[in-house]
Amino acid sequence: MAISGERAKLRVKRFSGLIQHVTMAQHTMANGDTSAGQHSLRNHFLLAMPNLTEGIFAHSITYLCDHGDHGAMGIVINHTLDLTVADIFEHLKIRCLDRFHQVPVMAGGPVQIDHGFVLHRGGNDDWESTMAVTDEVGLTASRDVLTAIARGEGPNEHLIALGYAGWAPGQLESELTENSWLTLPADSDIIFTTPPEERFTVAAKQLGIDMNLISAQAGHA
Repeated sequence: MAISGERAKLRVKRFSGLIQHVTMAQHTMANGDTSAGQHSLRNHFLLAMPNLTEGIFAHSITYLCDHGDHGAMGIVINHTLDLTVADIFEHLKIRCLDRFHQVPVMAGGPVQIDHGFVLHRGGNDDWESTMAVTDEVGLTASRDVLTAIARGEGPNEHLIALGYAGWAPGQLESELTENSWLTLPADSDIIFTTPPEERFTVAAKQLGIDMNLISAQAGHA
């Protein structure tokens, strides 16, 4: 699903400071909170169940970057904006390779939609402000990674999103009991090598599930 029209254009016009003030991500990075407890869904996918029919979460797959007593934060990885990565670079006055004119920006979630995120595989120690989700996957909150990516010198496997998905303490747990989400351990290949429009279906197939055939039933891998 692509989000098009004036909403997408307004986002890039307001996109001036890459992830400088995204409160949950910034708090996590500053305090080194890994939220890797026994019941954490960090580094898991959330697949929207059929009862989620409206807004960005309809037919969505979200990668959870953080989850704990303080709440949860993730990036929707299968809905694109009517916006390319080259548009972002142009707005930030960063010269980029021609190929970025064909790379879409992801609609990462409904929270702070004028701020950006770079989700990448590898290079967690190379950037000014990175939250290491796992040993291989990082969420970077600084301009230096964008500049490197534009030059072809940054992490080869990455996605750039505007906005994020956030849950207050206990909110995600409540939604799980309401059968809003199906959860499974994340597969980074789905994030970085599977086309966006196929990510939801491919993830569901890892559980042997055809999401078109199920009703509002919750399950946890």
